[in-house]
Amino acid sequence: MIFRQLFDEATWTYTYLIADSKTKEAVIIDPVNTKINVYLKLLEQEKLTLKYSLESHVHADHITAGGLLRQKTGAKTAVSGLCGAETADIQVKDGDVFEFGAEQLKVISTPGHTAGSISFLWRDRLLSGDSLFIGGCGRTDFQGGDAGALYDAITQRLFTMPDDTLVYPGHDYQGRWVSSIQQEKTSNPRLAGKSRDEFIEIMENLNLPHPKLINEAVPANRYCGLDEDERQDAVVRRDLSQPARALGTGADKVAAAKQVITEINVDTAQKLISEGNISVVDVREGNEYDAGHLNDAILLPRGVLEFKIGNFPELENKSAAVLVYCRTGGRSALAAQTLQELGYNNVLSMAGGYEAWAK
Repeated sequence: MIFRQLFDEATWTYTYLIADSKTKEAVIIDPVNTKINVYLKLLEQEKLTLKYSLESHVHADHITAGGLLRQKTGAKTAVSGLCGAETADIQVKDGDVFEFGAEQLKVISTPGHTAGSISFLWRDRLLSGDSLFIGGCGRTDFQGGDAGALYDAITQRLFTMPDDTLVYPGHDYQGRWVSSIQQEKTSNPRLAGKSRDEFIEIMENLNLPHPKLINEAVPANRYCGLDEDERQDAVVRRDLSQPARALGTGADKVAAAKQVITEINVDTAQKLISEGNISVVDVREGNEYDAGHLNDAILLPRGVLEFKIGNFPELENKSAAVLVYCRTGGRSALAAQTLQELGYNNVLSMAGGYEAWAK
């Protein structure tokens, strides 16, 4: 087997490359876009074929290289289905197993840092992402974080593994590389000997500044790190030259969302807007909005919706009518579903999006 632990000094991020030494099939976990040439060189040196580019969650501190690796190597991107990264090739769920050569990598759902955070188990090694650190854990104060859920995930799922299981985290800020389940159970200051309530109190009083790249990284990572020009309608675009993905695709998620939301046509949207008492939300990216948008529409891109929505007083009343739209209707369907999950009970999505409106 081949195992490499790589480090990005700028963001204190660990990236992991694992490969079957016989078949040369490989996976990479949490790649950073600024290190793309390092990864490509390593793949070439080891004569590896990258099969999957996996994410432990949608990151707020760096932009993933997943999309770039897909373009340059053909590797499939994979992100938890709860992360809102609709353009990933595979929407991951708990218990999924990724096979590469004779090797297997198992997905373990560990929500709390974000709702879609996952860890990976390979042989005797836990790749814990931002859920469990060496002497710490991921923060829980943005992106739908939940301290109670993180405590449950760590204590009920990770700490029940054999004590000698090695822990390889997604970050470390003190130059440490590896720990073990036993070490974290007995000496992690946030968890060792702490009750659930004590842990929640600790997490609620960290008072950390937001990551510097959060406004750039989260939206980009919802699109596998691709830039704005590559994002146009990517949420519903599918490469027909590739076989269907058994674990679910972005198009599958759009179709499923449309079954649980209320979708209206342009004529109905015009009528409701003219009558007033409805907030209009544009969930596209800024460059699309600048090129043309509905009058008085609020710009709230799909990629930042969950943690930016609180900035708009007109959206405080969750019972008030909200109309969302995007370019063609895919992203708005997903945004409408997200708003419903956030407690909004009168959300409408405009079928056909801005293109239909313009026509």
